[in-house]
Amino acid sequence: MTDSFLSRLQEATRLVRLGRTSGATRLIRSNLMGETPPPTVPGRPRRPLPEVIGLLKSGRTAADSFLNPPRQRREISEPIPEGASFLSSSFACEAGERNYKLYVPSGGNDQPRPLVVMLHGCTQDPDDFAAGTGMNRLAEELDFLVAYPEQTALSNQLKCWNWFNPRDQVRDHGEPAIIAGIAREIATRRNIDRSRICIIGLSAGGAMAAVLGKTHPDVFAGIGVHSGLPYGAASDVPSAFAAMRNQRVNGILMNPRSSSPDAIDAAPRTIVFHGGADTTVHPENGARLFADACARSHVDIDTQDGIAIGGRRYSVSRAISPGGETVAEHWLVHGAGHAWSGGRAAGSYTDPRGPDASREMLRFLLCSGR
Repeated sequence: MTDSFLSRLQEATRLVRLGRTSGATRLIRSNLMGETPPPTVPGRPRRPLPEVIGLLKSGRTAADSFLNPPRQRREISEPIPEGASFLSSSFACEAGERNYKLYVPSGGNDQPRPLVVMLHGCTQDPDDFAAGTGMNRLAEELDFLVAYPEQTALSNQLKCWNWFNPRDQVRDHGEPAIIAGIAREIATRRNIDRSRICIIGLSAGGAMAAVLGKTHPDVFAGIGVHSGLPYGAASDVPSAFAAMRNQRVNGILMNPRSSSPDAIDAAPRTIVFHGGADTTVHPENGARLFADACARSHVDIDTQDGIAIGGRRYSVSRAISPGGETVAEHWLVHGAGHAWSGGRAAGSYTDPRGPDASREMLRFLLCSGR
């Protein structure tokens, strides 16, 4: 064998190890036929579609999964004011078990307080999400409790909430039952105003928050979805990819307005944030979430533009009922990617330049909405 022949075989072996089997096949074929092989193109390895689908089903895909590749874990230490607590707990029911953290602010009186449930994105955890959103600091300022359910690596290796699984889109089953159960347990053990329990999530957590809004509107009076997808946008892995990219599956664009009997015909107050340059979850998903929240009532839409303190431009559309209540809001942050708008650098997936999504969501969900 010639040196060039051996070097090409070595290169083919390298391509196979990287998952670039099609390139390796072309190289071997050209070797056997005595042709000059085409130059290899540098870039990230690409896996065959069946392998990608199989990996996602097992929660093992990385760059082509629901979120970007995991970042190196950082130790996050947020100071806790005197009299406050950030407690670790767990909840179990027939649907399963999850750990969660609960922030109880230092203030408080005999009056029932609101509860905000926060669902982190893929590769995140409660401490990371709390640091990036600054929600615990706002809890001190506005006097409410914050719960952070934690997805397990056993349920999804990237710790994504399984919003696209049919078994996790059902009332009182799967992950919705566990998350709603955490909220109910806290409401029972703490002095919580049950009319002001809301759920907020980022990315996969945002998509799961939309599921909870449909399946458990008796528990959650309002939902906040940041960079997420509507309920019913996917029913399996291929349709999840398609919905994220605003593409078609078998010639059909996924319809977020599901007719599933597991969805309750109710519309909790909804606020949506989405980056206009999001390449992980297409911004059209935010527009569909807003349209879905407006579908069951006659509303007037008012849209205004603004510039955040950090410099990002945004457009906010408000759906206003005949009685003057704002029932839904849609914030499109121009130029922003897949990150929490106005977030803090202490956490992952944040964009400090945008409008403060945490404060705006709380203003909308915990106040009158007028």
